Amino acid sequence: MYIGDYLGRREIYSPDKLAIIDVGKDPELRLTYKDWNHRVNRLANWLRDTARIGFQDRVAILAKDGIEHLDLFYACGKLGAIHTALNWRLHWREIVDLMKDTTPTVLIYSDDFKDVVEQISAHFPLSTTHYLHIEGEGISGSKHYESVLQSAPDTPVTTEQVHKEDTACLLFTGGTTGLPKGAQISHRQVCWNVLNTVIHDLGHDDIYLCVFPLFHAGGLFAYISSQVVFGNTTILTREFNPEQVLNLIEREKVTVFAGVPTMYQIMTQAPNWETADMSSLRFCTSGGAPLPVPLVEKYTAEKGIRFKQGFGMTEFGPGLFALPPEDAVRKAGSIGRPNYFVDVRVVDENNQPLGPNQPGELILKGPSGFSGYWKNPEASSAVLDDDGWFHTGDIVEYDDEWYFYVRDRVKDMFISGGENVYPAEIENALYKHDAVHMCAVIGIPHERWGEVGKACVVLKPGEEAFKEDLMDHMREHLARYKVPKSVEVMDALPLSGMGKILKRELREQFLEK
Repeated sequence: MYIGDYLGRREIYSPDKLAIIDVGKDPELRLTYKDWNHRVNRLANWLRDTARIGFQDRVAILAKDGIEHLDLFYACGKLGAIHTALNWRLHWREIVDLMKDTTPTVLIYSDDFKDVVEQISAHFPLSTTHYLHIEGEGISGSKHYESVLQSAPDTPVTTEQVHKEDTACLLFTGGTTGLPKGAQISHRQVCWNVLNTVIHDLGHDDIYLCVFPLFHAGGLFAYISSQVVFGNTTILTREFNPEQVLNLIEREKVTVFAGVPTMYQIMTQAPNWETADMSSLRFCTSGGAPLPVPLVEKYTAEKGIRFKQGFGMTEFGPGLFALPPEDAVRKAGSIGRPNYFVDVRVVDENNQPLGPNQPGELILKGPSGFSGYWKNPEASSAVLDDDGWFHTGDIVEYDDEWYFYVRDRVKDMFISGGENVYPAEIENALYKHDAVHMCAVIGIPHERWGEVGKACVVLKPGEEAFKEDLMDHMREHLARYKVPKSVEVMDALPLSGMGKILKRELREQFLEK
């Protein structure tokens, strides 16, 4: 069985290799591939024999990062079931709606969300028949996760009927309008994501520190699935903590780390930044948004870090584009070139291909694509055209050397006085100001211009900048029509579990005023 039972195959090759360090546990949990595979067999046996989980049945998890997410993913693979990771940032009513849509038989949850699960169980008693709590006492009728593992046998579990096109997991997209959509991630997509990541220079014996939430593609697939195929070591944290991350890189001799730009910004403000030893890192990967050049230069000068920059998405995997370290400054703002097994086009509103230096929508085709949205053929057909191209909703352009630049999301772009304005371009200009720590630009309604920009800025600790200073700075770097009409200096910006800035929440905040 070459798909599904990934850990069963890995135990044969490297049973005694350290697979997982879960530093969110007390004491820390360290598992070899043999230990981990036997643990996952126990979970798979319990799911099959007690919870009656079968082929393509759903099992949900609502928990902060930890080994349980990966246990469940690989147990579902052995059974041909569907791992269903719920975004814990959602309101419990939204989670109930997702569970009604996906009808999981089992829900695994951490104690952080006990109150949410009580609400869920009261409103959703039909399909979910088993609840497993990771810590604490749990809700009435819930069983402790570890006790379930101890009670089940560790005999091998495989399901030979698993096919490469079967769904391995559901990952929910952002839900900027309406209920988040469940992207169906097939075993084929998992395997091609591994290959694209290996092409992105992952090697044998790499040690990877994961800080991405495991309900995202960045958490499950950016490096972890490739680490398993390679037989490497992965470190899990419960959630992103900049001081802890710097300590772990030094203590465990981490060779690969990945984050979004906001994480890298925050790490420079950690109390141990000055003394942190990051010399074990072969490279860091940044994605989610362009990495500001001053930040690249700071990490390079102070810590000797080589940055790779990438670009991906739930529907096509995290390994779509890559920018090598030697181009980090020369091609600042670029996501690089497409990875080997990804076909790309930039098209206009009539779906006609565009040439260099012409902004348009990025569309994709290739074997790492998803299988459509769960029970939502309308949404699937809206993004997949008749020729099989996936329409991303990202506005990009490429230069004469085929380096791509994300100008913005279609939904983030706003039109001011008839001109298209791309917030990402304004944000790049703001990051050149010495006092700016984080920023986001949004479009807000305006009687005369239709929409105008508002710049939301968080300053570096100890820095001062008057709003007019920031406005003058933008006027020096941008065309007049692109300069926001106002600046708001804030203590913090709303962030997603991935560390991305939540512009929708910013818009709602200012529209209410």
